Amino acid sequence: MDKDSKITINDVALAAGVSKGTVDRVLHNRGEVSRKSREKVMRVIDELGYKPNLYASVLASRRLQKIVCIIPEYSPGEFWELTARGIRSGQEKSSVFGVKVETVQYDQYDVESFISACRRTLEIGPSGVILAPMFRAETLKFVGELREKGIYYMYIDSRLDDDGYMAYFGMPMYQSGYLCADILTWGRPVSKVHVIRIARDKRGLSDPTVSRRVGFMDYMAENRPECQVDNVFINPKDTGDIYARLDALFAADQDPEKYIVMFNSRIHLVADYLKHRDIHTCRVVGFDVLEKNMQAMREGYVQMLIAQHSDLQAEAAISAMADRLLIGKPVARRDNYTQMDIINRYNCDYYL
Repeated sequence: MDKDSKITINDVALAAGVSKGTVDRVLHNRGEVSRKSREKVMRVIDELGYKPNLYASVLASRRLQKIVCIIPEYSPGEFWELTARGIRSGQEKSSVFGVKVETVQYDQYDVESFISACRRTLEIGPSGVILAPMFRAETLKFVGELREKGIYYMYIDSRLDDDGYMAYFGMPMYQSGYLCADILTWGRPVSKVHVIRIARDKRGLSDPTVSRRVGFMDYMAENRPECQVDNVFINPKDTGDIYARLDALFAADQDPEKYIVMFNSRIHLVADYLKHRDIHTCRVVGFDVLEKNMQAMREGYVQMLIAQHSDLQAEAAISAMADRLLIGKPVARRDNYTQMDIINRYNCDYYL
């Protein structure tokens, strides 16, 4: 078809092999249309570039759709602030089509806070939910309720292996752990690795990086079977606890060159300790481009960061959810893995 010619509803019907009435019902989301026919029509609409007319029809219908994003609470400069920025961007772009985006936050160290956030979300009456899961059992119970109510849901940052999620937008967690182990140890005579973990993992409250840790441990078992992996649990809210536990680590391991990793965004906690103790003999790898992490890398206390654009992940999830709610467009890929960027002190200032 000539791309410069005006595409009509008849063109869509002909290309999809359905009636004009079927296309009309898909466009306005009314009447009975089989899933196969709907997906065929949406695919043709996308291929032919009929979307502008489609969105105009949706806008004219004035039907309000609600998307609720459930994320942890955050302070300025923390990981989830960037995610919230992506949510706001997605909100601005979707609002012109009658989509309302709300954010519900919870304390990532308090399971009751997460349960309360899920309850508040259901009270809002969402058409779709985008969530960052922390508490496995409670998340599975919540998404089960969403499925019963026919509410679409997506995961961001990390995901659970359940059958009902529409899409995931985030880093491939297992592969990121595997990559981390390679960056930390490749080409080096490593006898012991210290994994610094948040105390909540030990208490079984929540562990969003469990897949990343599995990937790390699989790499070590396959490539460094003789290497010992030491887990050190810290309370991120208690500097005294952090220093006491890291002091104990350094007292027990007499090797001057130590290999240290954290699987979340808080490697700056280790860097602060190293700076305070004036220690420069460690190889340290962490995740995410928080300014505190970047500054620690500039100063030489962190060697590498594995980074992701969590803002773009959130924005892409909102866009995909809005497309599904407004025009029934299926998500092209269920698992939308974003790139894993390797950042060091020489390129960090150019990472946007």
